Amino acid sequence: MASVPSLASTLHQRIADALAAAVPQAGAADPLLRRSDRADFQANGMLALAKKLKGNPRELAAEVVKSLPADELIKDVEVSGPGFLNISVTDAAITGTLAARAADERLGVPFKEHPGTTVIDWAQPNVAKEMHVGHLRNTVIGNSVVRLLEFTGEKVVSRHHIGDWGTQFGMLIQYLIEHPHELDHKDAQVSGEEAMSNLNRLYKASRALFDSDEEFKGRARRRVVDLQAGDEQTLALWQKFVDESKIYFYSVFDKLDVEIRDEDIVGESGYNDMLAETCRLLEESGVAVRSEGALCVFFDDVKGPEGNPVPLIVQKSDGGFGYAATDLSAIRDRVFNLKADTLLYVVDTRQSLHFKMVFETARRAGWLTDEVTAVQLGFGTVLGKDGKPFKTREGETVRLVDLLDEAVARASAIVREKAQDLSEEEIAERGAQVGIGAVKYADLSTSAARDYKFDLDQMVSLNGDTSVYLQYAFARIQSILRKAGGAGPVAHPELALAPAERALGLHLDQFAATVAEAAAEYAPHKLAGYLYQLASLYTTFYDQCPVLRAESPELVENRLFLCDLTARTLRQGMALLGIRTPERL
Repeated sequence: MASVPSLASTLHQRIADALAAAVPQAGAADPLLRRSDRADFQANGMLALAKKLKGNPRELAAEVVKSLPADELIKDVEVSGPGFLNISVTDAAITGTLAARAADERLGVPFKEHPGTTVIDWAQPNVAKEMHVGHLRNTVIGNSVVRLLEFTGEKVVSRHHIGDWGTQFGMLIQYLIEHPHELDHKDAQVSGEEAMSNLNRLYKASRALFDSDEEFKGRARRRVVDLQAGDEQTLALWQKFVDESKIYFYSVFDKLDVEIRDEDIVGESGYNDMLAETCRLLEESGVAVRSEGALCVFFDDVKGPEGNPVPLIVQKSDGGFGYAATDLSAIRDRVFNLKADTLLYVVDTRQSLHFKMVFETARRAGWLTDEVTAVQLGFGTVLGKDGKPFKTREGETVRLVDLLDEAVARASAIVREKAQDLSEEEIAERGAQVGIGAVKYADLSTSAARDYKFDLDQMVSLNGDTSVYLQYAFARIQSILRKAGGAGPVAHPELALAPAERALGLHLDQFAATVAEAAAEYAPHKLAGYLYQLASLYTTFYDQCPVLRAESPELVENRLFLCDLTARTLRQGMALLGIRTPERL
């Protein structure tokens, strides 16, 4: 179905046409239309235009009003202040536009006119290490951005840059060679917890031996060389660690209700064969130079505390490759092999300087051009209630799986208390949907760049800006629709709308524009804010406008229509955030 123009876009065009008719010399002037608390919309463009033309803005605004056509869109126009236009639209226009949205399975959200290919780097756990609270944000934010981009028609390629290479693997592999049954399993099916338990036990044992036995330490270091050289036995054992870790990763991602595809996991090792060539290309082009034996890239605006230049080290003086070599090789792969128009990195803001230097190096090398955009979607830190980085009482990093289990337990207790008619199986299912949704929404309702406090009591509250509040609004609507009997949702443009209906309708009409903005700016928090306001406006509508007991059958149908469209918008919007909407709570 063709995209459904919003009331705002239709009105914008009408005023722009009236401006062109009233002042031909103005050309295609922007009326600067926005929502207003003084009317439905306000247009402020006459002030800037009058200043440009050295005219009177109120007189210009009056001329524009005269040029506006008399039709079913505009109910009233008032010239206000120094030349603003306060505009109210008709009830019929609101209901008619919403009916067109309701007829579209995409709720009027258009596809991008010129979709491209975005390669997004998100969800980056480390092999043989437990996922902790620090892995929450890149996973939750990245998943939502993927959903938003794909919904608008962008081709999205996910890349999970897992930590699966480096010196610690020499220690682990050597230990496994000398203790070959450490990763054997009695059962064919291994749980994520068991996989992580095996890895933890092996890591601690190998580390203890590495620290206490100089001969083992020497063998482990030689094993690193074998790994980097591609020794067959060493690589096979390294693969065992990767496979064992993936069992664990997938169990945590599954708990988080996030799908990670195996083919999208391309870790540090995936670029190993490109590192030497990346360094050669940088050195031959003069982008990188040798400094004290290391291959470095220098920047005029990056200085240390004493004013000395701080370079990006691509290759260390001992011949080893740094993170920069891997990241630059990844850029080459994503631009030239995956044909990316946009490279998006969902990475902690504390790595901003590193990525600034990497991107600038890639530009100097000609790998990033005007046709390719590289963006770090930096995210802030998860804080505890005390405003400090989130830790256990013992001061240790919080395991992600413990955090998620606690959220589900809290939510299940609330579901059990509220829904007396649900079975234990249904309570467990709803508890998971509510608890995981609460964790995701708390993250996504905050601008990614900001830190946020992890407060489970607030997250699972039925009141305030929480996913539970939104899920409850959706479930309430489903309850009304089930009780409607023979009545169904039907739009009646001929009916007058109550103030709460108008407010709800005008907000519903902004869904497509909000999704487009959130996708374009990689800003899920803008969609979350829209959905919270939608649920709040629905609550006011529910309190002020009886649905099933309305005065006439037509009014019942029209209010059921508003209920149904609100529910569909909530469901679609929450799905784009990666959050479930249970039918019953």
